[in-house]
Amino acid sequence: MKKIQIISGPCSAESEMQVMKTAEALRTAGIDWFRAGLWKPRTRPGSFEGMGEKAIPWMQRVRDEFGMRICTEAACAKHVFTCRDAGFDMLWIGARTTSDVFSVQEIAEALKGSGMPVFVKNPMSQDIGLWAGAVERLMMQGINNIGLIHRGFASFERSVYRNLPKWKEVISMRSLFPELPLLCDPSHIAGDARYVREIAQKALDLGLDGLMVECHCDPKSALSDAGQQLTPDEFISLLNTLNVRSSDNDSPDYRTKLSELRSEIDLCDETIVEVLARRMKVSEEIGRIKRENNVSIIQPGRWDEVIEAAVLSGKDKGLEESFIRDIFNEIHKASVTTQEQ
Repeated sequence: MKKIQIISGPCSAESEMQVMKTAEALRTAGIDWFRAGLWKPRTRPGSFEGMGEKAIPWMQRVRDEFGMRICTEAACAKHVFTCRDAGFDMLWIGARTTSDVFSVQEIAEALKGSGMPVFVKNPMSQDIGLWAGAVERLMMQGINNIGLIHRGFASFERSVYRNLPKWKEVISMRSLFPELPLLCDPSHIAGDARYVREIAQKALDLGLDGLMVECHCDPKSALSDAGQQLTPDEFISLLNTLNVRSSDNDSPDYRTKLSELRSEIDLCDETIVEVLARRMKVSEEIGRIKRENNVSIIQPGRWDEVIEAAVLSGKDKGLEESFIRDIFNEIHKASVTTQEQ
C-alpha cells in the first residue's frame, strides 16, 4: 500500500494547553508532523491574528516532548528567520502569500541555503501560473526541498465547499512538477468538518501524496476556522476509514485488462487528433472566405449555437457540461487563431 504523508494540528496555536493537548492526541494516533499557525493573515484587522512568537516555545515543547516535527506558515522573511532559529522542521507558504510575487521572492531569498523544506499552497485565484511561479522562484534560489499543497480556489460559484477543489488544475500542476510531493488540505477546501472526509478520499483516489488536516482539541472554542477543524477522535476515525490506493498492481489480469483499455484509448486519441486537424482545415477555409467578403472573424451568435449544441449532445452521452464547454472554448480559440492567419 502506498505510504502517505499526514500533517495535522490546529488552524492556530491559541494557548500552550491547547497546543499540547492536541499534539498529545495526534502523537497517540501515530502522527509525526504537527502544524499550527503562529501568524494568521486576516482580511480585516481586529480578528484573531495568531499568537506570533509567543507560541514558539509551545511548538518547541511539542517537538521535544512528543518527538514530532513542527511546521507553520511563513508570510515574510522575518517569519522564515524566526522559525529557522527556533528549529522548525518545515514551513509552508499560504494561499494569500503565493498570490504576491514580491513576498514569495522575499521568502525564497530568506530560505536560500537553509536546507529547510517548504511547501507552497495554491493561490486564492484559479491561476496555475502564480502557483508555478512561486515554485520557480524558490528553485531559482537553489531550494530543492519543495512540496505543493492543494487547498482549493476562491470562487463566486455556489458550492457547499468553502473553496472549490478544481481537481483539473491540480492535475495540471502535477504535470508541471511531477517530482514534487503534492498534498491536499481538505480542511480549507471544505470549510466544514462534515465534508473533510469526502475531499480527502477524492485526493487520495487521484494519487496525491498526503493530507494536511486541521485538528483541534476543542474545535467549538477555536479562535479561527472553528467549523472546519476535526476533534482528535474525528481525525482518528477519518484515518481509519480512508482508502489509500496502491500506486500499481502486479496482477496479470489487471495488467492485461489495463493494456487492452489503454490500446483503445490510444485509438480514440488518434481519432480525436484526426478530427481536430480536419476541423482546423475547415476553419482555415472559413477564414479565407470571410476575408474575401470583408466579414469579421468572430461572430458570437454562431458560436453560441455551436457550443449549446455541443453541450446538449454531450449531456445525451453522459458528459458534464463544464467539460464540454472547456474543450469547445479551447477549440474556438484555436479556430479563431487559424482564421486570422
